Amino acid sequence: MQFQGQILKMITQNAKPIQYFLNLSSDLINMNQLIGKKITLKHVGYECVNCGNDEKIYRMGFCKRCFFESPYASETIIRPELSTAHLGIGERNLEVEESIQLVPHIVYLAYTGDVKVGVTRETQIPTRWIDQGATFAIPIAKTQNRYEAGMIEVALKEHFADKTNWRKMLEDDYEDDLDLADFREKVQEYFPEEFKNYYSIDHEMCKLDYPYVAPEKINSFTLDKKPEFEGILQGIKGQYLSFEGGDFINIRGHEGYVIEMKIE
Repeated sequence: MQFQGQILKMITQNAKPIQYFLNLSSDLINMNQLIGKKITLKHVGYECVNCGNDEKIYRMGFCKRCFFESPYASETIIRPELSTAHLGIGERNLEVEESIQLVPHIVYLAYTGDVKVGVTRETQIPTRWIDQGATFAIPIAKTQNRYEAGMIEVALKEHFADKTNWRKMLEDDYEDDLDLADFREKVQEYFPEEFKNYYSIDHEMCKLDYPYVAPEKINSFTLDKKPEFEGILQGIKGQYLSFEGGDFINIRGHEGYVIEMKIE
């Protein structure tokens, strides 16, 4: 079988194990069914996720112009504490920013090789945790907008990481008795005084099951440095495909790339 199209991040379904679907233009390919098969990937072009032009991807699937102009790539995507839509102030497009920022958000703890703090829209649970490759996750607060969640995250970042160490995440090494509920109890004292009322203990810890076994070694590659690659798919975790021999590719890191994909 052979496919060609623009890469978007894999679509997931929270099952046991998690089901992954490669979003390749109009084709959704069930990647779980391809575990054990040889896959060839060939980079043949670009397609910006915003304007659709065949221009080199700058970041997050956007060409350079769109990355600096699109409201879907604004700084508040990375730094929610900078949100201003709740004040009626737009950064790039207030209408779009209101749809993203003025909705309930969850502040959470997740284990991705280390315990980290994160923020996401309530509707993105558990998708956000799966995309990060979290083994465990637990909500610790629910806020009315993105700014409030961002301010809580800023305070907690003084005590926890806020970014995933991809290598540790893929090493898949954790203690069986790890309980994020214990961490949740400790973090309450770190909440900013004006947001303490958002602290919550209403949720149980979520454990996520991936079609994945960690290899002995981990080597990541990109299609920029290796425009053609073939290997036997061994597993999937986060947005990473794991191939025989310890080769990994971050699918989300290749959004906007156009590839030819051959399955044998």
